[in-house]
Amino acid sequence: MSTQERIALVTERLSALHPTHFEVVDESHLHAGHAGAQGGANHFRLIIGSDQFEGLSTLAKHRLIYSHVQDLIPHPIHALAIELK
Repeated sequence: MSTQERIALVTERLSALHPTHFEVVDESHLHAGHAGAQGGANHFRLIIGSDQFEGLSTLAKHRLIYSHVQDLIPHPIHALAIELK
């Protein structure tokens, strides 16, 4: 699976949150040589905003996001850094 296919999969999964802001940035090149990158897994930065986050703690927002992509971790996605908008 290519990086673009992985980004498309994350985008598709998180579309359920009806994001008001959404970016996926591939940061895999910053982690070259890292143990998680050895198997070809990606490191992504997710920048996301959603009305569904209203009233939730940061931890609850992260849990909501991970509930949609948890089967993709640790492979094909090794790491997912989350920035909330």
